[in-house]
Amino acid sequence: CIADADILVDMAHVLMLSKRDIIGRETAQVLLGALLRLYDQGIPDSVFDDRFEDIHAGIESHLVSTIGEEAGGRLHIGRSRNDEVAACLRMRVREDITRQLAILVSLRSVLLDRAEENTATVMPGFTHLQHAQPTTLAHYLLSHEAAFARDFERLSEAFSRVNKCPLGAAAFASTGYPIDRDLTASLLGFDGILENTMDAVASRDFALEVLSALSILMVHASRLCEELVLWSSRFVQFVDLDDAFCSTSSIMPQKKNPDSAEVMRAKAGSVLGASTSAFAITKGLPMSYNRDLQELTPALFRGIRDTKHSTRILVDMLSSASFNAEKMAAEAGNGYSTATDLADHLVQKYGFPFRTAHTLVGKAIQEGNLDLAALDHAAEEEGFEKPSALGLTQQEVESALDVMASVDRRRATGAPSPFAVKISLANRRALLDRDSRFLDERRNALSEAIKRLIGDVRREAGA
Repeated sequence: CIADADILVDMAHVLMLSKRDIIGRETAQVLLGALLRLYDQGIPDSVFDDRFEDIHAGIESHLVSTIGEEAGGRLHIGRSRNDEVAACLRMRVREDITRQLAILVSLRSVLLDRAEENTATVMPGFTHLQHAQPTTLAHYLLSHEAAFARDFERLSEAFSRVNKCPLGAAAFASTGYPIDRDLTASLLGFDGILENTMDAVASRDFALEVLSALSILMVHASRLCEELVLWSSRFVQFVDLDDAFCSTSSIMPQKKNPDSAEVMRAKAGSVLGASTSAFAITKGLPMSYNRDLQELTPALFRGIRDTKHSTRILVDMLSSASFNAEKMAAEAGNGYSTATDLADHLVQKYGFPFRTAHTLVGKAIQEGNLDLAALDHAAEEEGFEKPSALGLTQQEVESALDVMASVDRRRATGAPSPFAVKISLANRRALLDRDSRFLDERRNALSEAIKRLIGDVRREAGA
């Protein structure tokens, strides 16, 4: 509902009309006093009656019935429902964005905390869902945190475009009254105005941008949930999800189904559907306002709601999950996951071209045993010099294939070694702190703007 935003928009509009001498001071006092009562005491149910076309008409009718048409009938001077609705939507969405950003801060914080707990927890890394190379649980969790950090960035950037004021555009061609658009925007905490008045009422790209960002966010959440579903299965057993996020079967008492993660996967589809709906609604609209836009709003709010609820649950599900470090470690070296390390050792110490080393190791694996004898046999078949003849020992082979040693060797920026992860954790926490400060600044700016607005209204109304 945008009713609360509508009251604030009405207040700012009346203050502007009064300051520009478009309405008299006494009329403004009466109007502002009535609006304050709605703000302080709540909006009565009668305003939402179906006989009114929308909430805006309901509020205006209420004012006319309570303070008379002489004052109440002047509320709508110099504006249209077109710019009014657009302003209310933007105010509602900017609040929704800050709430979603706060959830992302919590989600990223949980991922960083869990990563810090597991810097030495080795696990298999996968490509094509096949054992690939060993990594750590910390490295894995940091990969998801990085994606959610970009989601934070996208929504933060969207906020700057959402927080522009369309008021004063009226139907689309503005008004002949000497209004002050910048004043109204400032009173409501907007960063500025949408300059072109036709664009101000016709554009909904702010909604498309937000839904696009939320869709990407939910794709990231869905990918994580997919892995949690797989990892919690008896086939994998990498994670045990708290019972609060699971259910049993109606017939099979042994079952523990990862329902919450599965529903979140589905909610990603719902958000993508809301985004697709919004794009389809707006793609063929001529300038400026068209009633089709009324159908976009439910899709926008549905996408916002489903993302908010899903990611809130994801925070709690991750913070309470138990990871099976023993099972992960047991799987980390399976599937010859350290074979690349052996090939690299042949390159680095014995001068083999990497492609040659790759061929020798691969052929040894095909023969069913990755040891010095198998490497020598592969070299004979391929016409290369035996690695043992160059000095390679079985102990070196075993050392190169050691899982923890393999992980520890990977020390480049962003790599999985405990050394590299420690640096990454420090960098990610610094970024999270910066993003948290940004969010606090945005929230405080909006809160202070509304406080100032209400203070101005109380003074003007003599309350």
